[in-house]
Amino acid sequence: MTETHTSPDEIRTLFSRAMSAMYRDEVPAYGTLLELVRHVNDGYLDTRPDERARLERLGELDRIGEERHGAIRLGTAAELATIRRLFAVMGMYPVGYYDLSVAGVPVHSTAFRPVDEAALRANPFRVFTSLLRLELIDDADLRAEAEGILAAREIFTPGCRRLIDRAEAQGGLAAQDAEAFVTEALETFRWHSDALVTADMYRRLHAAHRLVADVVSFRGPHINHLTPRTLDIDRAQAEMPARGIAPKAVVEGPPPRNVPILLRQTSFKALEESVSFRDDNAAGRGRHTARFGEIEQRGLALTPKGQALYDRLLAEARAKVTPAADGSNAADYVATLQEVFAEFPDDLETLRREALGYFRYRADPTAAGGMRADPIVYEDFLPVSAAGIFQSNLGDVAATALAATPGQDRFEAALGAPVQDLHALYAGIEAASRDRARADIDATIA
Repeated sequence: MTETHTSPDEIRTLFSRAMSAMYRDEVPAYGTLLELVRHVNDGYLDTRPDERARLERLGELDRIGEERHGAIRLGTAAELATIRRLFAVMGMYPVGYYDLSVAGVPVHSTAFRPVDEAALRANPFRVFTSLLRLELIDDADLRAEAEGILAAREIFTPGCRRLIDRAEAQGGLAAQDAEAFVTEALETFRWHSDALVTADMYRRLHAAHRLVADVVSFRGPHINHLTPRTLDIDRAQAEMPARGIAPKAVVEGPPPRNVPILLRQTSFKALEESVSFRDDNAAGRGRHTARFGEIEQRGLALTPKGQALYDRLLAEARAKVTPAADGSNAADYVATLQEVFAEFPDDLETLRREALGYFRYRADPTAAGGMRADPIVYEDFLPVSAAGIFQSNLGDVAATALAATPGQDRFEAALGAPVQDLHALYAGIEAASRDRARADIDATIA
């Protein structure tokens, strides 16, 4: 008898829960964030029964408590190609291309996530995955040494590789193999305090860019943050200090609005952690700063027209006031952001009518035209916000200008596959929902 495969959605849920438990053990403040987010979300929904009912009707209420995104940074094309295969076992696929080098961070990235509606409702776990761009580092000798270190490391266990091969050959994994896969895959994301480099090499990498030191110096791409989703990020930000957590000065992304759009994120400062370097003397002990905690709030996914308006207004606000890494001009920046974004419509019907956002339609005889439109949640990321979070946790040096150009073709060659177009995914969900709604209306009339 053929053994039934565990669904990718189930494996993804097992993995995201295991990752969350591991990170809570490694970074106790993450557990505090989870408790804070649960408290804020419960309070938000208790005072908004209509919103609770809407989320429940759409099948989105249960997913919020499970929702997480993580982030890792890889060093080589081979690592990126294998991580793509690993995530595919869990029903996660590369969506979008993000060039962070334009903001002074020497990586480019994609997000591995589920792509269809049912999978997103089951568990929308995402991992923002960056590939180091050593070609952006000026020191040729340092580049060559870093390439040698990365080429010699192995970030996947033999068991993980075997189970990836088995999943691909069999079209999935049976329950026992699925559990073993989660255990083996988790090792790739675990923190290792024993570095691959000497203290002197670490300092040279760090001088080139702190993120380069983080990627090259260690045995694996430790998960550097894990992010729960809140329904009210401003309240979460305000309550963090009372729980012993110092938030970054500015919430990244758009300003507070009646209709949330895209993605807003805040974080606490990265931890200083003990590291053992490959020295046989006292110099072999040191400190490394990389891992931090983050909270996000997700809003309406914007169309290309809406995204262009957002990008223009954000650029205008940042041209007037560039947020300082130390938060010294935070109040001025927030006020400017609010002022500039007054141009962006802030009610659902205008956003829909002007085709600024994506909506999910359903038949409703009480609504105008017999259809009701609900906002589609943005499942992806914002490069300026990601860079802002990185910079706030890496220090001012992270903002160093880089002579960079987007490299999507090079990234996809390393990945071994094209990244999916996020706008095509949202547009497909919207179109399918409209077709279903029309069919339901026609069936009622018939």
